[in-house]
Amino acid sequence: MISQLSWKVGGQQGEGIESTGEVFSIALNRLGYYLYGYRHFSSRIKGGHTNNKIRVSTSEVRSISDDLDILVAFDQETIDVNFHELRNGGIVLADSKFNPTIPENVNVTLYPVPFTEIATELGTSLMKNMVAIGATSAILNINPNGYHEVVQDTYGRKGEKIVEKNMEAIKKGVEYLKDVFGFDRTDMYLEKADGQKRMFMIGNDAIALGAIAAGSRFMAAYPITPASEIMEYLIKKLPKFGGVVIQTEDEIAACTMAIGANYAGARTFTASAGPGLSLMMEAIGLSGITEQPLVIVDTQRGGPSTGLPTKQEQSDLMAMIYGTHGEIPKVVMAPSTVQEAFYDMIEAFNIAEEYQVPVILLTDLQLSLGKQTVEPLDYHKINIRRGKLLNDDLPELENKAYFKRYEVTEDGVSPRVLPGTKNGIHHVTGVEHDETGKPSEVALNRIEQMDKRLRKLANINFNTPVHKRIYHDHPDILFVGFISTRGTIEEAMERLENDGIAVNHAHIRLIHPFPTEELLPLVEAAKKVIVVENNATGQLANLLKMNISYANKIASLLKYDGNPFLPHEIYTRSKELI
Repeated sequence: MISQLSWKVGGQQGEGIESTGEVFSIALNRLGYYLYGYRHFSSRIKGGHTNNKIRVSTSEVRSISDDLDILVAFDQETIDVNFHELRNGGIVLADSKFNPTIPENVNVTLYPVPFTEIATELGTSLMKNMVAIGATSAILNINPNGYHEVVQDTYGRKGEKIVEKNMEAIKKGVEYLKDVFGFDRTDMYLEKADGQKRMFMIGNDAIALGAIAAGSRFMAAYPITPASEIMEYLIKKLPKFGGVVIQTEDEIAACTMAIGANYAGARTFTASAGPGLSLMMEAIGLSGITEQPLVIVDTQRGGPSTGLPTKQEQSDLMAMIYGTHGEIPKVVMAPSTVQEAFYDMIEAFNIAEEYQVPVILLTDLQLSLGKQTVEPLDYHKINIRRGKLLNDDLPELENKAYFKRYEVTEDGVSPRVLPGTKNGIHHVTGVEHDETGKPSEVALNRIEQMDKRLRKLANINFNTPVHKRIYHDHPDILFVGFISTRGTIEEAMERLENDGIAVNHAHIRLIHPFPTEELLPLVEAAKKVIVVENNATGQLANLLKMNISYANKIASLLKYDGNPFLPHEIYTRSKELI
C-alpha cells in the first residue's frame, strides 16, 4: 500500500478535464486525505492541451510532486507531453478510442479503457470522465460509493437520473479494470485516511472569504486571469451579506471606484494581475497623496504584456514596490499558503485603514489557482481595526475653519472622518495640499506633508513578517523565498538534510517595508543564501542585497518558463550552488 499518490488527468481544454480533477479530488478530500493540486491550462477558451496534477497523501503536502504514479489520458498528446513524469511501475489509463501508445522498453503499464464508448452506452460521451474516475478508484482500492455525495452536489441540479447515470459510469470504470484486466496490484492501494473534515480551496477563494470576514461589502474589478475567481466567488457570496460586486469597464475605473468607496467609509478592494496593476498605478498614487485606504490584490502571472496569462511567474515584485510615480508610503504583503491568504487579507484591510495607505496583497498563479487542503479557519483570530477614524463627536471649529484632515502628526497618521460628518468638512485633492486639504505649493508645507506621509512606514506593525524554519546556528544554506515556493523549498530541505547539509529557511511575508531586522541575523549566520523565485532577473535577491548587503554570499535560483518549481529542481540546483 502507498501513503502518497501523484495523479494527473489530461486532454484538450473544454472536454471536462477540470471537472474530472474536481470530482476526484473533492471526494478524496472528504474522505480525509490531504491534497495539493495544480492546473496547467491554455490561454485559449477551448482547445489546447490542459492537465490537472493532484497530489494525495495521508499527511500534509504543500507542493507538486516530482514524479507521477497515474496518468489519465484522453488523447495521445497527454501521453506524449507528460509521460516523462511517470515513475518506474507507473500506470497510464487511456481512452482506447484514440489507440494509445507508450514508449517501448519502459516499466510503465498501459491500460486502454473505452472511456468514451462506455459513457456513450450509458447515454452521453460527456460522462467519460466519470468512467476514468472509476478506473482510478479500482487502482487505488477506493469504494466508488465514496463519490456519491460529490456527484450529487455537482450534478444534482440536473436531476436524480443524471446523478444515477454518473454514478453508474464510475462503477463501470471500476468493473472494466477489474473484469477485463484483472487488476489486483495491492502496491497501488491507497492507505486509509483519518476521515477528518477539512476545507479544500484555491487561494483566490481564501482571499475572497478573507475580504468578507474583514467586513468588506463592495468590490470593484475587471476580469483577468488569474484573479477572476475572486470576483466570481464574491458575486455569489457578497449579496448574502448585504454587499455588491461591480464589474467595471477597466482596471482604472475599478481602482478609482475602490478609492471613492473607501473615502465614503466602506471597506472596499479590487483585484487584478500584472497588466491591470499597470493601469492602476496613477490611481494608487492618488490613494497615497489623499491618504485614502486602498486594498489591491495582485495575482502574478507570466509577463510582460499579455505574456503567459495562464502560467506561473513572480515578476511583479519591483513594480509593486516602485511602480507608482512620486513617493508614497505603501505596504506590500505576500502570503505563502491558502491559510495565510485568508488571514493576511483581513490584515491588509486593517493596515490600510490604520495607516491610511494603499496595501497590495501579492500572490501568484500557483497560490491563487492551486487547490489544496486547508485546516479549519479560526474565526476567533479576526480582529477589525479602523485606526484614527473619528466619530460624530467632533468639536465645533471656530471662524468657519476646515477640519485638519491632513494634520501633521508624530506618527504620520492624520485623523480621518467620513464625508458629511458634522464639523469635519475638508478638501480632498490629488495635488499637494495643506492640513485642511487646500491646494498648496509652499515649499515648507510640501516638506512637512511628504515627511508626515513617509513616517507611516516606520510604524507598520505586522505580526509575522518572515516565516522561519531555523534548525542550525550556522547553516550551509539559508533558503529565502516568497509566496507559493514555500512548500517546495521545505520538501527540498528535507532531502538536503538527509545528505548532511545544514539548511535554514526564511520565507518573506512582508515585502515592503522590508523586514531587514528579522532577516539580517539569518543572512549573517549562513554560509550561502539561496533565493528561490519565479522570475528571470532575481528581483527578491536584489531586494535582499539592497536592504541587507552580503551580496557575495547571495545566489539566485530562478525559474521563468511558466511552470512552478519542483522539489528535485531546488534540491539539485542548490547542491550545485554550494
